[in-house]
Parts: sequence; C-alpha cells; structure tokens
Amino acid sequence: MLNFTVGPVMSSERIRNIGSEQVPYFRTSEFSEIMLENEQFILKYSKAPLGSKAVFMTCSSTGSMEAVVMNCFCEHDKVLVIDGGSFGHRFVELCRIHNIPHIALKLDHGKKLTRERLYEYDGQGFTGLLVNVDETSTAVLYDTMMIGEFCKKNNLFYVCDCVSAFLADPFNMDECGADIMITGSQKVLACPPGISIIVFSPKGLEKVEQSNVKTMYFDLKEALKNQERGQTPFTPAVGILIQINERLKEIEKQGGVDSEVERAKDFRKRIEKLPFELVSESPANAVTSVHPTTATAYDIFLKLKDEYDIWVCPNGGDMKNSIFRVGHIGAITHEDNKTLVDALIDLQKRGII
Repeated sequence: MLNFTVGPVMSSERIRNIGSEQVPYFRTSEFSEIMLENEQFILKYSKAPLGSKAVFMTCSSTGSMEAVVMNCFCEHDKVLVIDGGSFGHRFVELCRIHNIPHIALKLDHGKKLTRERLYEYDGQGFTGLLVNVDETSTAVLYDTMMIGEFCKKNNLFYVCDCVSAFLADPFNMDECGADIMITGSQKVLACPPGISIIVFSPKGLEKVEQSNVKTMYFDLKEALKNQERGQTPFTPAVGILIQINERLKEIEKQGGVDSEVERAKDFRKRIEKLPFELVSESPANAVTSVHPTTATAYDIFLKLKDEYDIWVCPNGGDMKNSIFRVGHIGAITHEDNKTLVDALIDLQKRGII
C-alpha cells in the first residue's frame, strides 16, 4: 500500500520496528526522561516562547481541541471561529456543545481568509479566536501572522489547531502570538494515531491555571502538573510516545523544521497536464486539494484504492464527489509521487478521468 492520505501517514522502517517491540512499564525514570525530551523537541519545533510547556494527550486531536475549548473558555466568553471547512467547523460544534458563546466567520470552500474579512469583526467584544491553521478538508493555509496581529489588537486568546500544519508549513508560535498550539502523532510526526500534543505559551498556562473545568480526563491542569515530572495522569499510549521520541530525533538529524517544510511542489508540478483544478487559493504544504473536471472525486479514490493499492484522501459531505486530497506528509518520496501520477495518467488513458 502507498498512502497519500493526511493521517495516518507512511512511517519510516525504524518507527514501524519500534511499534513491534514490547511496550515497557511507564512509571519509571527512564520513561520520564523520554517524555521530557519529547517536550523539549516539541517546544523547539513549534518555536514556542520562553516559559512555554507541552502535554501529551492519549486521544485524537479532536480530543485536544475539546480539552482546550473546555479548559480555556466559558459562558462569559465570546469566541470567533474561522469556519472554512469541516475541521474549522469542528471548533464551532465544540463551542456549541460546551455552551461557549461564539460567532463563525464562514468562508467558502478553498477560499483564503483575507484581512478585509477578518477585520469585519474588529472591536466587537470577542475574547478568543479559534482557527484550524491548515483547513485540511480543502488544503487552505491561513495566515497566522495576520490573525495574530488581529488577536493582539483585540486582546484575544489565540488558539491554533496546527494538526496538519505543524512541521509541514512555516509556523512560529512566538512570533504570531499564539497562546495554544495543537498537533497530533499521525501527521508529519508520522507515527500511529493516538497521541495529541498541546503547547501552551505562558499566557496559555495562566489561562488554564485559572480555569474551573468539570472533567477528569481532560483536566489540563492535571496534565501539566504530571508533565513536570515527565508523566501523565492516566495510562498513555506508551508505545506511540516512544515512537514519537525516535521520530523527533529523525527530524533533528535531517535538519530540523526547515527540512520538513518543502514537500508539495513536486506533486503539483507533475499533475499540471491532468484534468484537475487545485481548490485552494492559499495552498498548504501538507496536502493538495484536487477538483477533477472530468470525473467524480470519490470514483477516483475508489479506483486508486482497489486497482492500484494507492490511497488518497476522500472528502465527505457536500465535497465527497467534487474534491479528493493528496497528502505530502510522512515517509513519502518524489518516486512515490511519480507512482501516484503514473496511476492517474493510466486512469486517463483508460477514459476514467
């Protein structure tokens, strides 16, 4: 199988081998050292400000999104949510579930967030802003620096879901002024799903410390307290955390953050002559969102899966038949890109696209 989805993604042989090893007991100094090292790498790669902290949650990244909403906002807030696709809309749903007053800034699929649209909400009493930095359903990358300036001007608590953007697109938590960053194990970290990571700036730490959230598993104060000694409140996905440690060291050996940011150009150049349109006005590096002009997107997904053993990423809802996505994260090479494009060319020769 050749996997071009946006998570889980292809893993290196070393990461896969670790997954076959016996999982060790974790309430030990050895495991604590791994966890503390993981935290330092994550803070470095997210370019978090001095005094930041990170925690490792055993859940999907949606779990961390929910934990952040629960711990950082309440009924006295007024939150602006950038809603340009299914993942941005997930923040809208979480605010609704937890009774957080909110307004959705709606964007059409594939459209970037402009300064003009954002500043329509200037000076309207918002207290926080939630954004999925790489709207993975449409491959739109939002401008975190522009949003950060808006948040600073309006004194907003700024939450960046970087689940797909982290290590794929340039992101500087300190410079853009983000208070929270969220990512997950199954994206550029190229490990199995099951761990989500939350990074807190000093302002984010203060916000959590002041919260009075009614939850056991998603209490971020407890998660932060335990991470001080390299542990978690409850049993974590121990094996995945060890794989993450190895993967973070891989990235360091390969040149760090900058070596991971250039991935998408090769694929996009290869498909220029195919009957496809790129959907995004502001494309992210992690994924390319493709609109086939002569075939149904979901049919292409099925043909690639069933006849070529190649997985691309389908969309759901009203984008199911119009858009499919090709991921550029994980252990994917230019030769793998060629294999996928050769399959698409073959489908074209067969009259399917």
